[in-house]
Amino acid sequence: MELGKSTFLKILAGEIEPSKGEVTMDKGERLSMLKQDHFAYEDYTVIDTVIMGNEELYKIKNEKDAIYAKPDFTEEDGMKAAKLEERFAELDGWNAESDAAILLNNLGIDTEKHYKYMKELEAKEKVKVLLAQALFGNPDVLLLDEPTNDLDIKSINWLQDFLIDFENTVIVVSHDRYFLNKVCTHIADVDFGKIKVYSGNYDFWYESSQLALKQMKEANKKKEEKIKELQDFIARFSANASKSKQATSRKKTLEKIELDEIKPSNRKYPYIDFKPDREPGKEVLTVKNLSKTIDGEKVLNDVSFTITREDKVAFLADNEISKTVLFQILAGELEPDEGEITWGTTITKSYFPKDNNYLFDSDLTIVDWLRGYSKDPDETFVRGFLGRMLFSGEEALKKVNVLSGGEKVRCVLSKMMLSGANLLIFDEPTNHLDMESITALNEGMSKFKGIILFTSHDHQLVQTVANKIIDLKQDKVIIKEGTYNEYLEME
Repeated sequence: MELGKSTFLKILAGEIEPSKGEVTMDKGERLSMLKQDHFAYEDYTVIDTVIMGNEELYKIKNEKDAIYAKPDFTEEDGMKAAKLEERFAELDGWNAESDAAILLNNLGIDTEKHYKYMKELEAKEKVKVLLAQALFGNPDVLLLDEPTNDLDIKSINWLQDFLIDFENTVIVVSHDRYFLNKVCTHIADVDFGKIKVYSGNYDFWYESSQLALKQMKEANKKKEEKIKELQDFIARFSANASKSKQATSRKKTLEKIELDEIKPSNRKYPYIDFKPDREPGKEVLTVKNLSKTIDGEKVLNDVSFTITREDKVAFLADNEISKTVLFQILAGELEPDEGEITWGTTITKSYFPKDNNYLFDSDLTIVDWLRGYSKDPDETFVRGFLGRMLFSGEEALKKVNVLSGGEKVRCVLSKMMLSGANLLIFDEPTNHLDMESITALNEGMSKFKGIILFTSHDHQLVQTVANKIIDLKQDKVIIKEGTYNEYLEME
């Protein structure tokens, strides 16, 4: 599936040829694509790398500069330079550097870095420069493959607003459902080698496919009832349309949708359901004055907080390592330098590590690996459980040391479900997951009747699961009850 979407974008960009069919664009229209090779521009300055987003403009700029630099400047050179100057002005070349600088500043690349070479930048900064390159010069068609990967929340929010106001065509592949809901007016579903386009944002596509599935199963239901159900459903989504330029047109499009236009999705969703063996008691967790230094850097500094049995807490931090180290300490994998942790006597915990490779360092099959964590080691029970997690038949006999990132995540989630723990710790659980698994995990976490401590870059997951935010700032800890969006509005 991932291959399908990325391959499709590469065909649109002309990077690979389709086996049959063709891609056409109107004459004079420019297509721009977010580049994935972060090392392709090492010997260019940051500002030049952005301007290269418009190849014609960058080429003219260099040709022009080369002519003016000639010691024996001829009349012919003068005529050629005049033509180049004319086209340069048409392409708004005189504003190119300032336009590029504005994009870079908005994405958090400070002015003093604009004339540095790309090789001098950190990996996360290069990602932002390549994004600025794709956005540069108002392309007619913009192709973005996972544009929010490695972006901080401020940059993601800026990009969302930029794309909402962007007048031209945007085609985006993303696992960030919140981002898709904000930005998209249509969803193209790539499945079984075909592409179907649906009106509406991601939530509308997902909910409508679920509604169609339900209605298909109730085939004998009267058509009038089905139409009423569809109308109620569309009314609810029209009311929720985002307050952007697209809202009015989106609402009109949704209102025109007919019953037969909505088709059930063929996608498979894993069944994720965490059930605690016992209810947590009143005392859950108290952390007092916790500090930890890693490789000479103080990543946790005098951290204190209390967790209650109603809590589903999202942890934020200026430094990504801080969250992982805190969770490793809470899971018993690391010792703090200072401070104390007190767990309630009724608490049983299960931990999802950000890097889970150490759990799969064996040549056991998935069935045998999971049996080691199951209270019921019967193979039939474990195989049934794995089937729900999309490891059916031969899939369940794969060796765990050859699994993909997404398969390993589904195995760790299976292990957590079988644990019966009443407190779950998740460190970036959506990494490596496809959209179906992210949606299923989101539902599983939302329904869980115990305590959750987690960190995630998935805005929708944090917004729909967390009822408390703990932000590990460098000099203090901020603790706020409420949702993620409420916390962001306060900042």
